[in-house]
Amino acid sequence: MPYQYKREPLNDDEVDSLINACDTFREKFVVWTLLDTGLRLSEFADLKKDNIQWQERRLVIYGKGGPYGKKTKRRIIPMTDRVRRLFEYHFAENNDTGITTRTVARTVKKVADKAGISKPVSPHVLRHTFSVNCIRKGISTRALQTLLGHDRLTTTEIYLNLSPEDAIREFLNKW
Repeated sequence: MPYQYKREPLNDDEVDSLINACDTFREKFVVWTLLDTGLRLSEFADLKKDNIQWQERRLVIYGKGGPYGKKTKRRIIPMTDRVRRLFEYHFAENNDTGITTRTVARTVKKVADKAGISKPVSPHVLRHTFSVNCIRKGISTRALQTLLGHDRLTTTEIYLNLSPEDAIREFLNKW
């Protein structure tokens, strides 16, 4: 098997530090949305008001993949309460995020630096953190595969580098 770049998700303390280091609306909008949705950097930057199903409290994302890389693969992502509040505020005045991919990446890095997190933190690390937290909450790998928009389960499983402690805790909780 080829060497897989091991993404290091944030632990709970680092997530708390990151959340608490968000001072501005934009910082919360970027960081909290990425942590709570697992969106890719480009998917967040490309979000429009049309992607939001307010009544169903969910996002419709046309993501990576689909024939000829046309971003035709459609998936649904539920909105957490805090993301819904941020979206209601932002999209009341705007039709899109108004933030470039570069600004999203810079914002994540800036907040991580303020939070004093020593390991590299990028939008993709937040996607990975979302994935690990889903598994910890008992969401199945199949459901996670759908939320992340992966064609193959093996792609999703890359995100599941559980620590031995996580494996033992899961065993003890379920045995």
